[in-house]
Amino acid sequence: MNQDAERHGLEMAVDILSNGKGATFQPGDPEEPIEVLERELPPVYDGQIPLGDLLSRVVQAIYAELTEMAETLPSMSDTVRKRTIADWVVKTKKQVVKLYAVAKWSRDAETVQKCMNITAFLGRQNFQFDVVTNALVVGKQNLDQARLRNHDLLTSLDVLTAGSYLRLPTCIKKAVTPQSPLTDEQVAKTLEDMEGTILYRLRMREIIPVEMSRYRIWDGRVFFTVPKLFEVSLSLQGPAPTAGWFFVHVEFPITVKGDITASQEFPTLPSGLTKRFITDEADFRLAYYLLSDQENPDAPKLPVGVVDTPLVRLYNFLQMMSLSYQLEILAYQAQRMVQLGWGGSMEVLMSTDRKTLTVVYWKRAQPPAPKGAPPPPRSRHKPLPAIGGTITIAIETVKPHSARTPEDVVLARIQQQVKLGSTKPSDEVEYLKLHATWTPSQGVLAVNLPASELTLPPSDMEIDANNLDFESMLRKVIEKHAQSLLVALTAKLQTDPRGEFTEPGVITAEKDALHLSLCTDEVVTMNIDTRTGKLNLRDVNSMAVSGRAPRFFWVTYQLNDLPDMLVEFLSNLRTKTIIDMAEEKAGYLGYQSYRSRNLFPQDMVKLGPTKGQLFIQLKRFPDHYLVLLVKAKGFSYALITTHMLPGDPLSPLTVKDIAFLDFERIKASRYTPESTTPPSSALLNVYNPRDWGSDTGVSSGFDLTVKTIKELYSYCCARVAYMNVERQFKELGIDFTHVNPGSGIPVSSELSRIQSSLARSVPALCVKAGDILSGVPAAEAAMPNIRVIPLNWWSDSESAQVITCVKLKYVQQPMGKRAGSSNIIRPSKRIIYDTKEAVVSFLSESVNNCVDEFAKEWSTVSKMVVIAREVAKMSKEKGWSDIQLLSFDLQTVEFAYAPGYSVSITCEDQLSTSGGKFDLRFTRSAQDGVADDDTFNPHDDAEPFLTSILRHGHGRLAPSVKNLVTVLRDTLPMAVELEKIRKSSVEAGYHVDTFAKASGWYRLLYPSLRHALDFRLMTNQRVAILDGSHSLFKPSNVRLDTGAEADISKLALQPIPQFATVTKEAVTEAAAGGGEGRNIVDVNVGVICEAAAVGLVAQSLHRRVVERLKAVGKS
Repeated sequence: MNQDAERHGLEMAVDILSNGKGATFQPGDPEEPIEVLERELPPVYDGQIPLGDLLSRVVQAIYAELTEMAETLPSMSDTVRKRTIADWVVKTKKQVVKLYAVAKWSRDAETVQKCMNITAFLGRQNFQFDVVTNALVVGKQNLDQARLRNHDLLTSLDVLTAGSYLRLPTCIKKAVTPQSPLTDEQVAKTLEDMEGTILYRLRMREIIPVEMSRYRIWDGRVFFTVPKLFEVSLSLQGPAPTAGWFFVHVEFPITVKGDITASQEFPTLPSGLTKRFITDEADFRLAYYLLSDQENPDAPKLPVGVVDTPLVRLYNFLQMMSLSYQLEILAYQAQRMVQLGWGGSMEVLMSTDRKTLTVVYWKRAQPPAPKGAPPPPRSRHKPLPAIGGTITIAIETVKPHSARTPEDVVLARIQQQVKLGSTKPSDEVEYLKLHATWTPSQGVLAVNLPASELTLPPSDMEIDANNLDFESMLRKVIEKHAQSLLVALTAKLQTDPRGEFTEPGVITAEKDALHLSLCTDEVVTMNIDTRTGKLNLRDVNSMAVSGRAPRFFWVTYQLNDLPDMLVEFLSNLRTKTIIDMAEEKAGYLGYQSYRSRNLFPQDMVKLGPTKGQLFIQLKRFPDHYLVLLVKAKGFSYALITTHMLPGDPLSPLTVKDIAFLDFERIKASRYTPESTTPPSSALLNVYNPRDWGSDTGVSSGFDLTVKTIKELYSYCCARVAYMNVERQFKELGIDFTHVNPGSGIPVSSELSRIQSSLARSVPALCVKAGDILSGVPAAEAAMPNIRVIPLNWWSDSESAQVITCVKLKYVQQPMGKRAGSSNIIRPSKRIIYDTKEAVVSFLSESVNNCVDEFAKEWSTVSKMVVIAREVAKMSKEKGWSDIQLLSFDLQTVEFAYAPGYSVSITCEDQLSTSGGKFDLRFTRSAQDGVADDDTFNPHDDAEPFLTSILRHGHGRLAPSVKNLVTVLRDTLPMAVELEKIRKSSVEAGYHVDTFAKASGWYRLLYPSLRHALDFRLMTNQRVAILDGSHSLFKPSNVRLDTGAEADISKLALQPIPQFATVTKEAVTEAAAGGGEGRNIVDVNVGVICEAAAVGLVAQSLHRRVVERLKAVGKS
């Protein structure tokens, strides 16, 4: 066998030396050529490429780039072309330089290749040596197993002498031959004897810790029960006095609450490795001083005068095990909480000796600083603690007097004196307990809490083995910490010097949350998350508002990042919520609102300190805004007037005027029919101009309803309307005062539904009639005071209007068809007349032009009033019974100036410089002797001239009315007679024409158009009937002799032939026909007579003139 091994090893050595080729080298052989040896090396080409391939690729790449550049460069600009070529040259140069370096290195490629081959050869040889070594080791192991066993001489002698085996090994007998089992009586007797021995040992010799004094002996064992720690059973190794104790079982009477997995991981009866460890360690401690010197020479020995106390050592060990078991359960529960959602803000730490458990809660994640970055600048905000607090649970040693009661101390001392006497025990009882401490951090959420606020009852921090629940303890600690923080935050908000959250009801504190009333319907709840220790904000409104969640998320993020700015962030949130609410309610009403306007900074300062604002544009007045200013404790309201620079639509708006509104005063003056008491007279009867112009003050709270916004909006519309009216008064230099038009007048339910509830709180304007009607015709018809009241400023559908009320000095009841039977008549769309109070109300559709429109309408109405009054006075004062007022409705006056003859007067454009225009419509009613169809009034021909009488009386209308009536009455006989002449001539076939030359001048033109009779009204109701060719303003002795003047005279009227003879005959005939006593006088060129005799004279003159003209025509 040894020869075969040597031969095998020799063959392996030969193979190694020959490199597996079978060639051998002897010391005396000649050397092999180097080329032969190099061919034996294995070739290695890993990581190498041919130089030619590399050179080819680089050249092809350069050529391809040149080709591409040749195609693209022509389309580039000169600058881009140069930059592209320069970049390509630099890049290609780098590649060529690298290729050159590689080419230089390739000179040593053969040497490098040879070294790589040699390295590979040596590696293969090393591998072969390893294979040989492993083969030798395997051979050795196999050879050891091939040895023969030692000879069994005894068995060989038995076989040789007796011919068979005489004995079996003892181990076989013990393993195969069964022993007879003990009977039940023997077992019971043995256990009973053992129980007696145990009882004797415990009563007479063993030192039993007082904590283990509760025990029972049963089933050959003693069971020691220590409440809330353990229950252990022991037994003796034998009845000998020196027999030691041995461990049987242990149970930890621990009740685990909370997560059920902890009960599964930590059973009350340990098993497996835990049971094995406890058993070994307990047996070791029980037999610590019982090991013999032969078995363990290093075993500890009892000093002289010291008695072994194994039960004390067992108690100390199991006490530590029980407390450690409970600590591990608590640590496991804490770890489970970390795994189940608390990981980001909670950390569990266990000391290396496993005796101290530290749990950190409310851990704040610190962002890692980037490498190489400078330290962040120092912030003005105080840094926040990294943790909210710690809970430390440790196994601590306590003092004996605190661990045992006085009775237990006495019992322990008596037991030691009785059982030990003067000797000492080998071990002393260790007094241990689990102690939990809570250490909160200061500065959490930027709040420093006093130590007195951060205490819990001792029962909450006690570790109870019957109720092991770390989560419950942690939650109690966190709830206490959170409640203390909420109390501190509440105090911080309520004691803030700005006073925004100091009002009652703004903050409502509960046990675990704060309810902040942002406004009427918006309440936000702020609480502290028990897991993360961060503040949470959530809206508790019954109606979810879209888009509100991101805002709460952002505010929550800011609060947790900078909690020392709690008041500022909540104030901003409150302001935004209030503005949102106001904007939403303004949108309900259809108002256009803006959160900001492009105003100059100096104009924004005029609004005063504010947290936010909302601009509501007045629809009818786009340059005016109702501004809702958010103050600390409520709203402040302002009305601003803006102006945009012309020609620059992007320039900021300029604030021309600001008026602050006292809504509390406005609201107090609100009156509805449902109100039990009328408005205060102080509010309704007295309006101080200073109060109206400088309404300041802040409303209490943010109870902004839709009705409030609507009333404010309406109030602002009223203010703007009044401002526009006042502006017109100021531009005209008219003084005005504020009065209350509805003082003492009850409001009907119908009126309250039509108008705004604030209508009675808005004052009216009062001006003097002498000021506003200065230069206006018929100003004397108005009473001294004129009232101006804007209307419909509360309406959303109708435009704002202004009504001007004038009380007339003269009460003239309307008459005619349009007057009606009511006390209120409306002759036109813009005029309303109260006949009972004699008040005329002028309605203007344009607020900006109401003064001019009133003056225009008043000029018409006032003239009609004056005309009607004067006509009514004439019949009484002058005794003209035939003058009768037929119709009067402020727009038209119709009266009869003679029986059957009437005139209707209207006027328009009375404010023109020409005195306006009067429109006279003459009518004639049917009378006795007059056909029904003959209703022509001959005065209608003189209407333009009669109108001028009133127009020229623009300054004083009453005398002009008298003149007009007088002229009408005096010229009526003349006009009537001429109309008769015209009609009779038409019937006779001799057409003459009659027309008016002036208000008192009529002309009768004959068919030849060269002769005419003039009828002129003279004073004292006299009429002059003259030849039309005779001029009253030219002397009769002047003659036209020149040729040109003679030609001109042919174009004018010619003297009536023998007109002097005609007049004499006509006078004589008139006197004979009943004209005596009527003052008929012949003046050679005509006849002068009374108006009553004009009929007789006119008929006679006309007949004779016609005869003369016909005679002249025939000749």
